[in-house]
Amino acid sequence: MGCGLTGTAHAATAYVSNERSSTITVIDLDTQEVIDTWNVGERPRGVTLTRDGKYLLICASLDNAVEIRDAKTGVLVAVLPSGNDPEQFFTSYDGKLLFIANEDDAATTAVDLTTRKVAWQVEVGEEPEGIAQSPDGKWLLVTSEEDHTVAWIDVATQQVVEEMETDYRPRHVEFAPGGKQVWIAAEVAGTVHIVDVATRSIIETLSFPMPGVPAYKVMPCGIRFTSDGQTAIIALGRANGVAVVDVATRKVTGYVETGGRPWHLEITPDDKTAVVANGTSGDVAFLDLASMAVTKRIEAGAGPWGVAILP
Repeated sequence: MGCGLTGTAHAATAYVSNERSSTITVIDLDTQEVIDTWNVGERPRGVTLTRDGKYLLICASLDNAVEIRDAKTGVLVAVLPSGNDPEQFFTSYDGKLLFIANEDDAATTAVDLTTRKVAWQVEVGEEPEGIAQSPDGKWLLVTSEEDHTVAWIDVATQQVVEEMETDYRPRHVEFAPGGKQVWIAAEVAGTVHIVDVATRSIIETLSFPMPGVPAYKVMPCGIRFTSDGQTAIIALGRANGVAVVDVATRKVTGYVETGGRPWHLEITPDDKTAVVANGTSGDVAFLDLASMAVTKRIEAGAGPWGVAILP
């Protein structure tokens, strides 16, 4: 595989960031095969697409940079100012801003994607990592692993309105479709909080007693919802699998082993498959959501971490 200068990404494409090999694995989702490998900046973690699907954005954490690459060829287009140690980010719903969690700066940086310059920055708690914007555009939520809090930032005023206390080391935050709920994964506590957005209050805390797995190995991280909002898939880290949750009842309907330490995942546009990045086994699992079974695993780079999908 090359650096992406000659490779071409097709429709229905998954991009997997490999933090230890500093590469992006490009996967054709129709064939579920690797079609290219791109060499990128050091320790790529967060990975996402611009709203128009033209560019792949990559948090090159050790380079203190966010790379913009052509989503079809992998060619480096630009490097954005990002602050120190960008971990995860979120593209604003209007496509104008990129919100970046800077773990070493205890701050969130908003970068204008048109001018490619910093628009504003807000201080948050120590070791920010998870970040997401509410579907109505009002709120930007940022997790603080060290402080065990989530900052609620008013996007209009660029001010922190509340520091919500959570269980130990919140790692990821995800709004459910419709925006009425937001789910927060507290990695070390082994829990996921379900929060009512209107009242900014925790209404339920889920735990995950995965059969045959010691509780200390259950470390929730990435969360994704099906497009209808009925099902959530939660990566459980050292438990080596994922939990499937019925959103309406807030009950776990099953657990599936996917591979070594799944960090993050993404669900295909047809809601049929979850693509799971397995950090320690160096592969990607394809989880069929109808049968709740892994149908295939393919080799990626070293330390698969994040997943983005281009429809």
